[in-house]
Amino acid sequence: MKPHRDTKELDRLFPYIREYQALASKHGIGDIFQDNGGKLLQLLLITGLKGYGSREGNDARDEQGKEYELKSVNVLLTQSFSTHHHMNPVILAKYRKVDWLMAIYEGIELQKIYRMTPAALEPYFTKWETKWHESGGKDINNPKIPVKFVVEHGELIFQKTG
Repeated sequence: MKPHRDTKELDRLFPYIREYQALASKHGIGDIFQDNGGKLLQLLLITGLKGYGSREGNDARDEQGKEYELKSVNVLLTQSFSTHHHMNPVILAKYRKVDWLMAIYEGIELQKIYRMTPAALEPYFTKWETKWHESGGKDINNPKIPVKFVVEHGELIFQKTG
């Protein structure tokens, strides 16, 4: 095999990627290339939240200890936010206790962040819970929340300028 001609460009950029990872590691993000780690770092820094550095529980907390669920979407690829691969009443109970921050990206460029309260998301929670019970307790694979719903019902807390 022969390396691609862009290998030299990647080699030139890689020290900066390492710096980005070092910053992310300071904030509990072990890999900027997995689980939206790079976008999570940006959300934590912009909002001043602290991440938990684990996949268990909620995603972040503020200085007063209030917890948040964080979601992001690249609207160049899809028009809905992913939720959880095993949606069930236990996950829904967790989701109903916290505000959600929903980040809208175009590619890697953050455009907007909306805050959604559990009350605003309740129509989806109720729908998923009903579906779970009607299916005999079968977990729902990653139900979605449309970007349009978030824009219409959320509180805009950040918008890209310039």
